[in-house]
Amino acid sequence: MISSTGSVSVVVVNFRGADDTIECVTQTLALPAKPGALEVVVVENGSGDDSLARLTAAFSADKRVRIVTSKENLGFTGGSNLGAASAKGEFLAFLNNDAKPDAAWIDKALEQFDVSPAVAAVGSKVLDWEGRIIDFAGPGLTWFGMGFKPNLGKPDGPGFDEPRDILFGTGSALFVRRSVFAEVGGFDERLFMFYDDVDLGWRLTLRGYRVRFAPESIVRHRHHGSMSSFGQYREDYLLERNALIVLYKNIGDENLGSYLAGALALASRRAVAETGVDSESFDIRRAGGAEEKSDDQSTPKKVLTSVFGADRFVAELPSLAPDRAAIQSTRIRSDTEVFRLADGFFSPLSMNQGYLDGYEAVVNALGIRESTQKTRILVITGDTIGAKMAGPALRAWKISQALSAEHEVRLVTWTSANRTSPDFEVHHVGLQNERQMRVHEEWADVIFFQGYALRHFTTLQASSKIMIADIYDPMHLEQLEQGREHGKIRWNHQVASATEVLNQQLERADFFLCASERQRLFWLGQLAALGRVNADNYAADDKLENLIALAPFGLDSTPPQHTRTTLRGVVPGIGENDKVVIWGGGIYNWFDTLTLVRAIGKVAETHDDIRLFFLGVSHPNPEVPEMAIVQQTRRLAEELGLTGKNVFFNDTWVDLDDRQNYLLEADAGVSTHFDHIETTFSFRTRILDYLWANLPIVTTGGDSFGDLVAAEGLGVAVPERDVDALAAALESVLYDPDANAAARAAVTRVREDFTWERVLEPLLEFCRNPEPAPDRALELIGAAAGRPTGRSRAGFQVELSKEEKFHRIASGRHGLRRDLALARYYVFEGGVPMLREKVTSRLSARSGKSS
Repeated sequence: MISSTGSVSVVVVNFRGADDTIECVTQTLALPAKPGALEVVVVENGSGDDSLARLTAAFSADKRVRIVTSKENLGFTGGSNLGAASAKGEFLAFLNNDAKPDAAWIDKALEQFDVSPAVAAVGSKVLDWEGRIIDFAGPGLTWFGMGFKPNLGKPDGPGFDEPRDILFGTGSALFVRRSVFAEVGGFDERLFMFYDDVDLGWRLTLRGYRVRFAPESIVRHRHHGSMSSFGQYREDYLLERNALIVLYKNIGDENLGSYLAGALALASRRAVAETGVDSESFDIRRAGGAEEKSDDQSTPKKVLTSVFGADRFVAELPSLAPDRAAIQSTRIRSDTEVFRLADGFFSPLSMNQGYLDGYEAVVNALGIRESTQKTRILVITGDTIGAKMAGPALRAWKISQALSAEHEVRLVTWTSANRTSPDFEVHHVGLQNERQMRVHEEWADVIFFQGYALRHFTTLQASSKIMIADIYDPMHLEQLEQGREHGKIRWNHQVASATEVLNQQLERADFFLCASERQRLFWLGQLAALGRVNADNYAADDKLENLIALAPFGLDSTPPQHTRTTLRGVVPGIGENDKVVIWGGGIYNWFDTLTLVRAIGKVAETHDDIRLFFLGVSHPNPEVPEMAIVQQTRRLAEELGLTGKNVFFNDTWVDLDDRQNYLLEADAGVSTHFDHIETTFSFRTRILDYLWANLPIVTTGGDSFGDLVAAEGLGVAVPERDVDALAAALESVLYDPDANAAARAAVTRVREDFTWERVLEPLLEFCRNPEPAPDRALELIGAAAGRPTGRSRAGFQVELSKEEKFHRIASGRHGLRRDLALARYYVFEGGVPMLREKVTSRLSARSGKSS
């Protein structure tokens, strides 16, 4: 896929290197490209030799080459900015003059721009001249502001072939959207050269843009650098000065004091340790020695590179301070997110022992390691967090546990919280307490939420943070059943309200989790209706797996342990040798407990030792009312004479850590429901408990678990409302030893697919490198920058490209007016040749239709 028009302006800066530049430009012009899609801008950067004459002689006849000149050496930064200012392409490609691009250099780089409209820059892979050894295959950045190449000198191989997000690409082969390059002011010309690419990538990332590594976009680099003629000390000076400038501009307020102080201290220690000078020579206790007899003490130039670099950084502070303020005011990414995109955060960059001792002293004294690189993830649920937890709270708890292995996690509920964890924080926020929620929202890099969180808190609605919506429970389909017992007006209101809440989530979130492939297809339909199945998301991932992924409810990988007796000999009427069937959760209107009670009665006619135990009747969340089906089930059991004999109700909710004792005393697990739309897309989480406890399963068919039970032989799946079939299934798994053993063996095999570690892997993978959804990325960037926007989708504003504006205007016109609009557009975009091409194509199409 080629992004947009794909027109590229390659900028090559020449300074006293005409031979290399001529070879580089010649190689670039030989690349395959559509007519008009490639131009080369050569910047003659005040060489003061015969470079301009030679370049003019070499390329004046080629209209694809433009030569711009500077009277003085502007450095790489100024020269590149000068070239960019005269470029016409949609993309700028900065290429060192001693580099040679491979044939696919441009095409493979442009492909990475299609990952997201927020991709603003792409870094090529750079190899040595023979194409075997790595020069650049991903960036490194230290906390003290120095960029480096962590893979420099390694043999190229498959380990460097994965496209990925990075913090910056090397300026020797770097693509940037021209519009974005202009938006952020191009390269910082104060840097002259070195770390200019670090600074540009860092600024882009803070603003919300992305930089990608394109491993198939390859350049070979000869390293006939122009810096060698100026000496190592000038290079060291620039590195020391520029690292301080780049760090000061871009580091967040929370880290500025400690990081900048540490960087200044290390600059001094690095110079002293690597030159071996005695920094104690001026100690007053050593006064009077021979070295004091002369005021003309010699100081190695290496020491002065750090001193002069720090001094010039100080001199630049008046101009740097407003730039820093502007960068920080538009940032939408944290330091944590920045550092995650580059290797070597704690690399000292020197193995000198004296320097290493100082490095450790600085890091420890300033608490640098405590300023973590972990992503901060806020998990929000509306259910009670405690010893007794229903499905949503349990899921939020397990997700928090899984995420805390790699990240900092806070679990927040607006109901009640009376349980703590050593792995993550647990907080209670009062319903619609915006002040409390704002504290957590500001802390977070990523927000994961369930249920009504977005509806209840305007702080979350206004947040620019990356959001993950947990839509494993289609609430609006539940309301079709839950609201059935109310009048039509209230029923419709409940369904409409739940749909509105879910639409708000679907419109806002960057990533979604659902419970089954059926659900995923259902949600894709709803996302499509809301405009989220669009070109931006499709171009980035034509399977849309990076938008919505499967992460069903899970089960613990550690098998349950029986720690106390809960049923047999404890509940009056349940004996040691009875056959116990457990109903492992609440009783809700969409469950068919009435058919189940009748089937239990039928089995009891020949097996009076059968016992059905309803594990939970009263929901732990007081906001969840008891549903009509509960009393209907109780009445039926009473009428059939089964209550207290064959059917038992637990009127409380079992503690999370105690449920295993009930499950392990059961002989089978059961779940029965009606066959309707809620069933089709449901995911019965209680069945996972049966898998965990290795219980044979009897369930109604029609949902995803019913299909799984039937396909894998986990027990028996029966038709809805069929008392005889249900009774036969219960009798089979309880009283047929062969059927029981076969079901348990199948459960043992299948349950490994549903451990929390396995089912949450898509979530864990997303959180390792969280990004806004492609169709939301530019919204966030524009909002942070305060830019006006042109169109609205789902309550969020998006800036229209000129192509979108044109096609929107043209689509509303007909006949001659539309043709004139098209003609004006084609001439504006590609001149007369494009207009001629379009007219010819249209005439050919009409000719084909008439024939």
